[in-house]
Formats: sequence, structure tokens, C-alpha cells
Amino acid sequence: AALAIKCFEFSDFLVTKLGVTDLGARFPARATFHDGCHGLRELGNKKPARQLLGKVRGLELIEMQDAEVCCGFGGTFAAKFPMISTAMGDVKCASASETGAEYIVSNDSSCLMQIQGLLDRQGSKLKTIHLAEVLAQS
Repeated sequence: AALAIKCFEFSDFLVTKLGVTDLGARFPARATFHDGCHGLRELGNKKPARQLLGKVRGLELIEMQDAEVCCGFGGTFAAKFPMISTAMGDVKCASASETGAEYIVSNDSSCLMQIQGLLDRQGSKLKTIHLAEVLAQS
């Protein structure tokens, strides 16, 4: 419990702990955001990442349908149930593609790995990028 109060998800730390919402980032692109299950369900973090992305110059953020739906990775879930994991990921990729976005942004690296792998297999031009990478652009 003592350690838990000192641990933060990246966007939550910036917005809630430091009070930072604008890092002066510039990323001229169309993007949609994927909520990772751990951040959303376990930590209740939905707003901080969107607050940060809302201040990125040139970024058009488009919400995908069912943004809160899991990408299917879930750690060992993908290894134990690969067919279900892939089917869930394919639904996520389709939802993202329907937005017309160029990028799927997330603050969960495992989700990004799952989604990019599926997009690559589909031959999609849609790319994934971590929230921190977007915020580091100037």
C-alpha cells in the first residue's frame, strides 16, 4: 500500500500530480486513442491522456467507437487464447480504421504491440504510437 500511493500512470502523473496539461508538443496528424484496460479499469484513468492530447498542436483527435473495448492482449490471455485475442484485436483495429485516423495513440505499450502486430498482418497503413512519443514531438 505504501508503494501504491507513490506509483502513477504516465498521463495521470503529469496531469494530476504535476498539474501539467500542455507540454508544447506539435504533432500534425489525425489520431484516435486506445484506452488500455489496466489504466482504464484498474486505475480509472480516462481523462488525463485526452487532456494532454487536446493541447497538442496540429493533432486532430477522433474518438473511435467502443474506445473502451479491450484490444485482446491482456498479458498471458493472448498466449492462452490466441484465437480469441486476435478476434478481439481485429475488432479494435476495425474501430480505429473507421475513424480515418493515421495513428492509434495509447499509454499502454503492450496494447500498442498487439494492435501494431495485427495492423501489420492486415497490411494496414495505420500506425501505433505511445502517448509519450506524441508529447515529445516539437
